[in-house]
Amino acid sequence: MNAPGPVTAVTRFPHELMYAAASQYYLEDATQADIAKRLGVSRATVSRLLTEARRQGIVEIKVHRPARFEDGLLAAEVARALALQEVHLVPNAGGRLGPWLAPGLARALAAAGLESGDVVLVSSGTTIYECAQEELGRLPGVVIAPAVGGQEEPQPWFQTNETTRILAERVGGVPSYLYAPALPGPELFRSLQHEPSFQRITALWGRAKCAIVGIGSAPVTRQTIPAFVPSDAASLRQAVGDVCSRFYDRDGEAVGYPGSERLVATGLAELRRIPVSIAVAVGAEKILSIVAGARGGYFNRLVTDVATAEGLLASAALRPPSTP
Repeated sequence: MNAPGPVTAVTRFPHELMYAAASQYYLEDATQADIAKRLGVSRATVSRLLTEARRQGIVEIKVHRPARFEDGLLAAEVARALALQEVHLVPNAGGRLGPWLAPGLARALAAAGLESGDVVLVSSGTTIYECAQEELGRLPGVVIAPAVGGQEEPQPWFQTNETTRILAERVGGVPSYLYAPALPGPELFRSLQHEPSFQRITALWGRAKCAIVGIGSAPVTRQTIPAFVPSDAASLRQAVGDVCSRFYDRDGEAVGYPGSERLVATGLAELRRIPVSIAVAVGAEKILSIVAGARGGYFNRLVTDVATAEGLLASAALRPPSTP
């Protein structure tokens, strides 16, 4: 018995028929019903003809990303207005933010030039947690570490070790975990300073090449806020946003609160020193916090959507910082 020969693609539709259906549908804007009448076939057959035409390569569909999203005028205008190195725009985000924002974050990471052994810090929050679950490219050997300690809330997006694990798995990186609460008591805080595992993480903070951070809105307007943050503290009335649970006012100046001196998180001064610090944020409620965070220098790249970008340019928050 002869051995079977190579398998070749077989279609029961003539190429001429597939071409006729495809050219009428894609080039002449004919409806499937019209094509069915012209070709003397059923509408279901027209649908199958179009599907097979794509599979056979008779039809190639390309979706071009509008220039204004990626490296176009709108992104450049926002970068210039906020004095940022790069702005990566995505279409207007809605619903679960991760799938919308991940392509922009992937471009920002690709442009960071990360190599094996480089350190990437990640903050807590829903947006970063959702993005970590999406396709962000491959970063083999890159060390992924939390930028803030764990929190009491049960939701996984407040647990930076979980975000670290997911992100490292997705990009092929090496996770490094922080076993400490975000706001330990005085005695535990003092003890942590001598704990080797804690010292390893703080050393990573000092040599990080990249950070991926979410931006929180003003604490007085937020529906959810970490339990350790005393949202009724008088000082926080001046806060317009936070990065890694480090709050700041509209001029980008740090705002403390009772116990914040014990916060286990990358400091604002450390964030300023990180070569590639990527903020990921969308929404009208984040406009003032984005502007103030950029003013403070806590990030130098921004991933956002078109609506937020346009809102940033229209915002009165872009006026010069207040003077005494």
